[in-house]
Amino acid sequence: MDQRTVDVVIVGGGPGGLSAALVLGRSRRSVVLIDSGHPRNEVTYESHGFLTRDGIKPFELRELALEQMNTYANVTILNDLVEEVDHDQSQFKTTTQTGTVMFSRKLIFATGLKEDIPDIPGLDQVYGKSVFSCPYCDGWEHRDQPIAMIGNKKNLIHYVRLIYNWSKDLVVATNGPASLTEKEKLELHEHNVRLIETPIKEVLSHDGFLDHLVFNDGEKINRKSGFIVNTGARQATMLPEKLGVKLNDQHGFETKEHGKTSVDGLFIIGDAAKRFTGLMGAASEGYETGVYMNKEFVEEDWNKQQ
Repeated sequence: MDQRTVDVVIVGGGPGGLSAALVLGRSRRSVVLIDSGHPRNEVTYESHGFLTRDGIKPFELRELALEQMNTYANVTILNDLVEEVDHDQSQFKTTTQTGTVMFSRKLIFATGLKEDIPDIPGLDQVYGKSVFSCPYCDGWEHRDQPIAMIGNKKNLIHYVRLIYNWSKDLVVATNGPASLTEKEKLELHEHNVRLIETPIKEVLSHDGFLDHLVFNDGEKINRKSGFIVNTGARQATMLPEKLGVKLNDQHGFETKEHGKTSVDGLFIIGDAAKRFTGLMGAASEGYETGVYMNKEFVEEDWNKQQ
């Protein structure tokens, strides 16, 4: 069994985890980042909104980051899956699927969320290619196209208004009775937004690109792209809960400033805490947490020498 003791273990190799690893590595901390290589955005062709890298392929962005991390011999990247995490007053113990055990003074979870898209035949074939969840990530590329907004939730009207910003050629398919008041339905009508409450029978596509939505009553409408109202995104791991961190009302882990949690030495950043941060936001949080964590290390080490 491989065992090591380091300053910090980071679970999750997205922009947040990698950014924290870079800052801590440059701060001369021994870092082990553990990631399974299956990010939330692996189904997408391009990533957007990351300054200087707009439109980059998700795995290309990751490979660039990993290549640059090679400069820092004190940073280790493990392609593995964390299965267990334990904690006592002095350290964390992280155990991976392959049996590697890491002991660390501090621990960062940057594990994000995993999608659980609606069970509509054909929807999985277009998700990430022509149907998306984040208009800030993919709205520009599909501006002014015939768009289908698929799904239903409380305060649905606010999401309709948001998608309408990118295209006025909008159909709202709620796949059942809509969570809209009569006043809100009238609002859609006044903006020429069609509401279809009939359940969706299937999604038709070609090579991952949306062609039609087919409804249970036989109606078939042509759409070129779409946005899912609620992808059912859930925590990629519940291990922080085992350590004593609770979920908040939005099903994100409860955190304080700089990603700190109620457990001393445990930090949670990115979508796992905020539900949505975007690539740039996650990277920013990683940087902030790395700087703050190094400050803690500095103070702790200074006081030990007194």
